[in-house]
Amino acid sequence: MRRLAALCLALALLAPRAGAADDSAALQDFARESRGLVKAFVGELQGALRGAIDEGGPVHAIGVCKAEAPDIARAVPPSPAWTLGRTSHKLRNPDNAPDAWETAVLEDFQARAAAGDALKGMERVELVETGEGQVLRYMKAIPVGEVCLTCHGGKLEPGLAAEIARLYPQDQATGFAAGQFRGAFTITKTTAD
Repeated sequence: MRRLAALCLALALLAPRAGAADDSAALQDFARESRGLVKAFVGELQGALRGAIDEGGPVHAIGVCKAEAPDIARAVPPSPAWTLGRTSHKLRNPDNAPDAWETAVLEDFQARAAAGDALKGMERVELVETGEGQVLRYMKAIPVGEVCLTCHGGKLEPGLAAEIARLYPQDQATGFAAGQFRGAFTITKTTAD
């Protein structure tokens, strides 16, 4: 009898939770939706930056990025339950400072990149318990592209460097080389939506 009870207990512990498949499907759906939001955000931001560069060069683009990127990040998500942004281990804008979960993911991305993992496609998706309940969290690594070097590289034109210093006096986001880990897109969704 004891053996049967132990076997039943073992099987119960090994059996998948009924909600585990639902959680996995929800995470996959959330990751897919998040990738789409990142793509939309990047497209909108790049369009705004291209227009600014065409109008007034890279110096003009810095101001547009500071003023318009947050508005674009608020406009792209489908509902108020979603938040979208960017964060980094080397901040330009202190408003983009990572929270504890984002800091841990950034550190993981850095370690993986240092170990030779490709940044393209590097992402994390989790269901996180918070004081307000469960939230879905997503981050996708941002590699430094050639175009990024204009404002984030090691040699900035003097006028651009001066404008960055004026708008972001505590800037840490220069000195990058192409292909390096720049930071991450970050998305949060409350599960009540």
